Amino acid sequence: MPTRHVIVSAHNGVHARPVAEIVRLVQAHGAPVTLRTSEGTTVDLRSVLAVMDLALGAGDAVELRTAAGPGADELLETLAAVLAPAN
Repeated sequence: MPTRHVIVSAHNGVHARPVAEIVRLVQAHGAPVTLRTSEGTTVDLRSVLAVMDLALGAGDAVELRTAAGPGADELLETLAAVLAPAN
């Protein structure tokens, strides 16, 4: 199962715009993707509300996970880039 560990570095944390982008990417991919916080909370990234409820901020550590399949690694890399954009 492909996974990526990411430290959120978006300076405003994960607010509505990045959450909408994450959900759009996951829904287009088709396979479920989960995000697990360092506290152990796991959410389905197809749900805007579930992700917003996490109130992720800069410095938070998360794990992204999806089923193996075509495009899985690329999707996780793209999601990681949304959570931790290069400055």
